[in-house]
Amino acid sequence: MKQLTFVLLFLAHAGLAQQKKGQAVPDLQFETILNAPVKATALSQLKGKIVLIEFWATWCGSCLEAMPHLKQLQQKYGSQLQVIAVTNETVKRTNQYLAARPSNLWFAVDTAGAIAKLFPHQLIPHTVLIDTEGKLIASTNPEAVTDQVIEAIWNRKEVHLPQKIDNPLPPAEVLKTYFYAADTVQSRFRMQGEIKGSPGLSTTYLNDSTFKQRRITCLNLPLTSLYRLAHGDFPYSRTIDKTGEGNNAPVYCLDLIVRGKDELLPTLQTELAKRFDMQTKVEPQLKDVSVLKIMDPEKFKRIPRNKSGQRTYYARHGEIDQQGITMNEFAEFLESFGTGKRLVINGTQNSEKLDVKFSFQPENPQSLVDILAGMGLALVNEQREVAMLVLYKE
Repeated sequence: MKQLTFVLLFLAHAGLAQQKKGQAVPDLQFETILNAPVKATALSQLKGKIVLIEFWATWCGSCLEAMPHLKQLQQKYGSQLQVIAVTNETVKRTNQYLAARPSNLWFAVDTAGAIAKLFPHQLIPHTVLIDTEGKLIASTNPEAVTDQVIEAIWNRKEVHLPQKIDNPLPPAEVLKTYFYAADTVQSRFRMQGEIKGSPGLSTTYLNDSTFKQRRITCLNLPLTSLYRLAHGDFPYSRTIDKTGEGNNAPVYCLDLIVRGKDELLPTLQTELAKRFDMQTKVEPQLKDVSVLKIMDPEKFKRIPRNKSGQRTYYARHGEIDQQGITMNEFAEFLESFGTGKRLVINGTQNSEKLDVKFSFQPENPQSLVDILAGMGLALVNEQREVAMLVLYKE
C-alpha cells in the first residue's frame, strides 16, 4: 500500500490567538492581488462589503470543488460581497490556474502566510466570513455560506454557522499522541471514533524500519475506505460502492500491528468483519482505461535510474517526487493524482526502479501529456478488463 502524503494540510499556526465571533478583525493587508482591478488592498478598504476569505490551494481537491459555489455567490451579490481566495502558492502557479480556470473571484498570494497566521488552521478549504463592519462572523466551511447567510448578514440579522476548529497537532503528532507504540510491540488492534479536526489519512510506515508494512494506522476514514485498504488499497476509481453509506457516513480511526507483513491485510479484514456487516467481492469489468506506454525508448532511458537504493513516497495532486519508483507504481500515481477518474494500466513492461520528480497543472491536462512525452511516455486510450472491488450490504 502506498504511503499517503498529507495533502490536505495548510501550515498550522496553532500557537496564535484565534479570532472570536463578533471581534473586529485586524486590518488585513492583501499585498499581492490577482484577477482584480487592484494589485493590493486592505480589509479597511473593503468596509461596507461582506468579505469572504477562502484559504485554498490548486492541489486541494475539496478546495476546487468549492470554487463554483463561491463564484456563484460572487456573481449573485456583486458589490455587496467580495470573495478573496488566499493561497501560499506562487504568483506563477496561481496565474497558471487562472489561465485554465477563469474566475470572477479575487486571488491573493500570501507565500509568507501572514494572513493565515490570523486564522489558525491545518485543513483547507478554510472559510473566514467578515461582516460589513469588519467583524468576524465565523471560521467555517465554504458550503456553510449560503445565499440565506449572505442575505441575513447584509440585513444585519444574527447568523449561526458551524465553527471549523482544526486539531492543533500536525498529523504526525496526532499519530504519536493517540496511537503510540513502543518498538517492542509485536501485535495489537485499536479502533475508535473520529478525532475531531484531524485529516483523513492512512499510513503503513514505509519509512519506518521497525513497523514497515506490518502496521497500518488510519485517521478519520469512512468504513468504505477501511475496506478498500483491507483488500489491497483499491483506489476509489476501482471501487463500486453499493452500501448507501453516503458522504455523511461516520469516520473511524484504527491502529493495527502484526508480526509480519503477510498478516497485515488478512488481519485487518478479520477485525473489520468482527465489527461490521459490510461485504466485498471482486468483479472483472470491461472499462475504458489509459494504458501507460513507452513511445520513445531513447527519452525513456534518460529518466534517472535509482542508484541510492532508497524508496521515497511524496506525491499529491499535480506533483510527484519519488525515488525508487516502478512503472506499476507510477501508473498508480497517474490514476490517483493525474488523470481524474480514469483508470491507468501499466503497459510499459518495464520493471526498473526510477527516480521521478515533476509537477504539472491538474487544471490543464495537456501539461501532463507534455511532461510524459518528455519522458518518452504516453497514455493511450483502450478498453481492458479491470478487477473492481464491490462493497455492499446483504
